[in-house]
Amino acid sequence: MASSMYLDNVSQQGQAGGFPSGTPDSLQLLNGGAVPLQAVPQLSFSHFSHWLVNTVRNGGRVISFFALPASCFTPSEKDGEHTHRLIAILASDTSGKLHAATAGVSGRYTSFAKHTPQMHLFEREIYEKHGITPEGHPWLKPVRFEKTGGPEIGDTDFFHIYGDDIHEVSVGPIHAGVIECGHFRFQCLGEKVLHLEISLGYHHRGMESLLRNGPYPRTLALMETIAGDSTIAHTWAYCTNMEALADAAPSPRGQLVRALALELERLANHTGDMGALAGDIGFLPTLSYCGRLRGDWLNMSAMICGSRFGRGLLVPGGVLHDLNHSLVLRLKERMTLTGKDVMGALKLMWDSSSVAARLSAVGSVSVETALRLGMVGVAARASGLKRDARHSLPLPDLPTPPDLCVASAGDVYSRAKVRHDEIAASVAFCQRLLTDFLDEDGEDAVCAESPAIPTLMPEYLAVSLVEGWRGEVCHVGITDDSGRLAAYTIADPSFHNWMGLAMALRGQQISDFPLCNKSFNLSYCGHDL
Repeated sequence: MASSMYLDNVSQQGQAGGFPSGTPDSLQLLNGGAVPLQAVPQLSFSHFSHWLVNTVRNGGRVISFFALPASCFTPSEKDGEHTHRLIAILASDTSGKLHAATAGVSGRYTSFAKHTPQMHLFEREIYEKHGITPEGHPWLKPVRFEKTGGPEIGDTDFFHIYGDDIHEVSVGPIHAGVIECGHFRFQCLGEKVLHLEISLGYHHRGMESLLRNGPYPRTLALMETIAGDSTIAHTWAYCTNMEALADAAPSPRGQLVRALALELERLANHTGDMGALAGDIGFLPTLSYCGRLRGDWLNMSAMICGSRFGRGLLVPGGVLHDLNHSLVLRLKERMTLTGKDVMGALKLMWDSSSVAARLSAVGSVSVETALRLGMVGVAARASGLKRDARHSLPLPDLPTPPDLCVASAGDVYSRAKVRHDEIAASVAFCQRLLTDFLDEDGEDAVCAESPAIPTLMPEYLAVSLVEGWRGEVCHVGITDDSGRLAAYTIADPSFHNWMGLAMALRGQQISDFPLCNKSFNLSYCGHDL
């Protein structure tokens, strides 16, 4: 399978769709594919820089950027000895391909962030982990407060605006609700927010380091807890990487069960978010209804596997729980009733002119800003970007995805409208999936009760993207010469979108922050890992 999931090196990327012509070589691969690590082109830094900057300028986007010790690679004759190699994986939503390339560095390199803002956080992360300095980077503040040799948790500089009428408002990191830690610092002129700075990483768990030299018996359980509200999305991405690195295709029926579970996760969270938005503007009927109906979607997940969050369902190779005829019929009935109730609760909200007035023209993010920041998911689609991995970068053996839902204004209203439309699209898609289950009698989805840890191919790289409810989840796994995980990197959609929230607050009233924050509903733990 691995050899069929990638293409040869390409130098004329313009023919791939969304990539410029005449750029340096890179390796093409498909979502869910694996490639020999040594097949990833080792470019000189200038070559690498030209490829990356021009690819992004011509419609590509960075989904992963990280560093590995140079010892993981066979030395390249092109660029001499280096201590580390930078690895970039870029996506083209027009061609449906991923592209990978690498370049050697020793201690420092010229920063990409000034001209390619979506690299800003990736570069800070590499600096924090490896001490490699991106020269010219605007501000190398901590991403997650790595304890080894770094500053104490929360010890960081903040941006300040000076003036007689400027005042500063600090919120967190400890909040009144039962939520994780995050610090928000507002620079305000009266009630107007001039700048919002977001500092995270207070509960950094070192998740990626726990995965190194695996997989272990507990690795699957760790994947289920990367972000608890995105259990299915992250676990599916991990399982896909394990299947690719083991050169083993997943069960087709198992893929259908995974797709159903992912949509139930999307439905539960979108319904909860719509209720939370209603609550923030004091519209209590929709708040109350959606709080209950979110539980109905979660209970459907529990009907499949016994867990409301889908834990214990996905394993490399497929799933541990199949759907029998009786369960499919019960799910179809509940899906119809709950979908109807959710749409009724949302209609109450949309029919109120005061709701539309409060949500419109608040917290707007332009399509240009969303593009430059590399935003993903609901927030990107609400700003007009047609960016959904289910459509542009689909995993194999899956049916036609639900309708793509896009808005244009990029404000709170648009983010709410995209969620509303995606609820309707997901309900229709789930009904279609359940009908497919009725039309076939296969039982190949169920794996052994205690699936064995897969044997992985040595010195391979695998990439998987799963469009979770919040946005695109990206996992990259690399094996060493013994077939163990030499590195595993994770990018939750929140990693791409927190700066989008900061930009949404510029020029807004500070009282709009709770509403903007809820409309993004980003993950602290997904970022902090």
